[in-house]
Amino acid sequence: MRILVVEDEVKIAQTIKKGLELKGYAVDIVHDGETGFSYAIDADYDIVILDRMLPGMDGVEVCQKVRAEGVHTPILMLTARGTIGDKVEGLNSGADDYLVKPFSFDELHARIKALLRRPAANTGTVIKVGDLSLDTTSYEVKRGKTVIKLSHKEFALLEYFMHHQGQVITKTMIINHVWDEDALVLPNTVEVYIGYLRNKIDRPFANAKPLLHTQRGFGYKLMAS
Repeated sequence: MRILVVEDEVKIAQTIKKGLELKGYAVDIVHDGETGFSYAIDADYDIVILDRMLPGMDGVEVCQKVRAEGVHTPILMLTARGTIGDKVEGLNSGADDYLVKPFSFDELHARIKALLRRPAANTGTVIKVGDLSLDTTSYEVKRGKTVIKLSHKEFALLEYFMHHQGQVITKTMIINHVWDEDALVLPNTVEVYIGYLRNKIDRPFANAKPLLHTQRGFGYKLMAS
């Protein structure tokens, strides 16, 4: 999953980026409101972490303009101002959640996971497709009763597919959501990781129907047949 962090305090931004990358997310950082707005409407992010106090254009205005453009990406607003009035203004501007500084990384991560949940596909922290399950808290992946060990990138790729089960996912979509903008990723790299994933979630289970399907000329689809 790909996250945009709009935060002018470089140390905070880098700390968030490092922590989220260790959790398997792809993270891009910008440090002012104007750039944050252009990134939020032009790139395909799964969530935006937006500081309220930004140079050039503050977070409330960024949020309002993003929503006015018809972009519905979940927005988590960060602020040092924690009054009820500030929270109401932030939420009314179009933010989906509001977190007051200073905060623990665990709380930030919990808020992110809550915003990323898709109720139809999730039961608590577990996402399921057929007999395949992925726990976004313990990072445990199982097919039936068999535990599957995945790398960070394989886990991120599978989580993205599971959040969009039944949908055709193109290579470009995968690159945009699973890798950050600084990564030099070629379409062949996506094919390699699709192969890795198939080797772990499908090929060892010869008696079960495959879950990851190639839609020739379009992309890939994860679904229970």
